[in-house]
Amino acid sequence: MTDSSRLAADTSMGPVTLDVADLDAMTAYYRDAVGLSVLDATGPVVTLGRAGRAADGAAGDAGSASTPLVVLRHSPTLRHAGPREAGLFHTAILFETQAALAAAVYTVATTHPNRFTGSSDHIVSQAFYFDDPEGNGVELYWDRDRTQWSWVHGTVEMATLFLDPNAFLREHLTGDALAAHGSAPAVVGHVHLSVGDIATARHFYVDQLGFDLTNAYGEQAIFVSAGGYHHHMAMNVWRSSGAGRRMPALGLGQVDLVLPSADELGATAERLRHVGVAVREDGRTLELDDPWGTLIRLAPSPA
Repeated sequence: MTDSSRLAADTSMGPVTLDVADLDAMTAYYRDAVGLSVLDATGPVVTLGRAGRAADGAAGDAGSASTPLVVLRHSPTLRHAGPREAGLFHTAILFETQAALAAAVYTVATTHPNRFTGSSDHIVSQAFYFDDPEGNGVELYWDRDRTQWSWVHGTVEMATLFLDPNAFLREHLTGDALAAHGSAPAVVGHVHLSVGDIATARHFYVDQLGFDLTNAYGEQAIFVSAGGYHHHMAMNVWRSSGAGRRMPALGLGQVDLVLPSADELGATAERLRHVGVAVREDGRTLELDDPWGTLIRLAPSPA
């Protein structure tokens, strides 16, 4: 029986919108380094993603429609956010295979060698971290099969273990994967936010929005998901403890969630209003602000 207080099990992540100062440089980074295709470029907005066949990282399905991953919105009048403000920690792009991940890591690292910030084996996944040219965090990762994840009383086992990037590339990088770098299936697997405090984040994202809590590191970070994924979103206070509501700034502009149907969108809107969350509807999408002013947009799957 479906729990009406939770997001639908097949909820997934949509694109992340970034407000940027240098549209050309940011487009080049996500296109030429990360390997995304320009799906649309209209005036001050560039949408990048995968054209054609793409996998749904949360659900493991595949389809033929274009999949937007990152939307860049030219906003030259905005300032850069301060280092301790709430906002984006990273956008995490999920690849289907270790070879595809290796090709992406190699390309980003060789074209932007000073922007690599680390790598980790998280037990459920292997991840590599970078900053884009305007300082937005980017994670590139691959998931182990769900049968290898360990759950104890609703908590998925995750950790931050050493992962040697050079050894990973030696083992998994191939010429075929490099040739397919711009077309290998990829999606936004999760989005990690910097927030002011964990209790407030948990109340909003779990108690009100309806994600399931999958892991927590005390009062430092939480991980949440729908449908048994390890996490679709995460929130931490590692550099933003005590942060208040965000003022307009470069960086995170919007986080999109994709619900399975218009009926599910309507039911979610009704539930959110019932628990006191202010929502805005236009008949096709649902918008709400988290406690730090981050815009969350929900829309039904186009499929």
